[in-house]
Amino acid sequence: MANPTGVVFPRTDAGRSTSALGRAVVADALRAVDPVGTRAVEHETDWRHGYLGHFRRLVEAGLLSRDAAVTIARDGLASLHRRMTVLRADGVEVGLGDVFATPAQVEPLRTATIAGAGEAERELSLPYRGRRLRGDDLCRRLDAWVAAGVVEPSCAEAVRVVMANPDWLDLRDQRIVVLGAGAEMGPLPSVLRWGGDVVAVDLPRPEIWRRLLDTTRRGAGRLHLPVPADTGPDDEALAARAGADLLHHLPQVADWLLGVEGRLVLGNYVYADGATNVRVAAAVDALTLRLQERRDDVALAFLATPTDVFAVPGDAVQHAERGYATRGILRRSLRVASGGRLLHRNYPPGVDPGVNDSLVPQQGPNYALAKRLQRWRATTARDAGATVSFTVAPPTRTRSVLRNRALAAAYAGAHRFGIEVFDPATSNTLMAALLVHDLRTGGGPALPHPWQDEAYGAAHGGLWRVPYTPRSALGLAVLLGLGGART
Repeated sequence: MANPTGVVFPRTDAGRSTSALGRAVVADALRAVDPVGTRAVEHETDWRHGYLGHFRRLVEAGLLSRDAAVTIARDGLASLHRRMTVLRADGVEVGLGDVFATPAQVEPLRTATIAGAGEAERELSLPYRGRRLRGDDLCRRLDAWVAAGVVEPSCAEAVRVVMANPDWLDLRDQRIVVLGAGAEMGPLPSVLRWGGDVVAVDLPRPEIWRRLLDTTRRGAGRLHLPVPADTGPDDEALAARAGADLLHHLPQVADWLLGVEGRLVLGNYVYADGATNVRVAAAVDALTLRLQERRDDVALAFLATPTDVFAVPGDAVQHAERGYATRGILRRSLRVASGGRLLHRNYPPGVDPGVNDSLVPQQGPNYALAKRLQRWRATTARDAGATVSFTVAPPTRTRSVLRNRALAAAYAGAHRFGIEVFDPATSNTLMAALLVHDLRTGGGPALPHPWQDEAYGAAHGGLWRVPYTPRSALGLAVLLGLGGART
């Protein structure tokens, strides 16, 4: 990444090091709660491969108490904001938090609004394997997922509550801000299908906006998009000039969103490859703080990746243990053949909560840090009394996943281990339904500990309830997936 501008990593003697930033933020997050863990992070010499255990330790240290979990989240975020900077096009470098105090170097944005011509749907339905499930069919699918361990029972129950209250789908009383509006996992298609208002932010790339405008025209809602003041009203002119780059235009985007009327639901669905993912995550978090400081009506929404470390309920541990007990002969044979590398049990017997470690080395430390920042913001915002929707999304065949050959193969072979990989349309509709549940219930039930907030409503695809630790089955899943692709 040559000479980036906008939100950037801090300078070190070795340049702008992503590893140095990740190590420092994780160490600072642990410092007040787990000094031994902090020293282990600071002495890690191979961050790109050694980060896995330290990210697990962040979760384990947070299990000591609610205060411990909140402290880790708060201190980790503070460390990030203290370190990240913004390098302006004129060469001036300012702190991340100071970027809003500097005059915007581009013209302000105005809002263009496009309305769909369709009829709003008032019944929850879910696309699934070529069908559209609703009513009893959807209930049976939820029951099947719970029985197979694909989703947590609380996920199925939340969806049923939305089904029983179809008027909740009418989101015209909210302004759903979709940061990363073109993301495959975002709620934009569902909200527009239900007749709601979407405030869209994504990069100024015409192909993204053409697709979003087409989705809007076919839906029943309204799309509010950021454009320069002199933009023409037709779709092609809007697509050519819509959008804003969060890395470079944070003050401009913040001012635009501060002017949006109605209750804001700030949804974080951004993604970028490699180190840019951390830069964008930091930019979104700075934007979040700016909006929270200036408005008192901001709710937050996040989708968590299932390939992370989570504390999980004792019921999930018991489910995994039952599966482990029934696969004895096959498990022992494969473990012997692999020299003990394959098929380790997912949890020690009887733990409650268990710790599920589904981190995937191929995704790397930058991906892990970017997603952890979102979890930390959800924790601190909920602790401060904000409405927060935070949901673990299922493994999904998104374009970004399928570009990684090893991950694509692992997903192809995952069903052999009881893991269901979802199509994007199924995932984003299911996640949108859970967003509706959270917005209509004040963020879901009040739970004693942040790990329980994170586990509520999780649709992890089975990773929490399979008998084996996911990494110990990953190589075998890749082989099986590659074999299936060749047949």
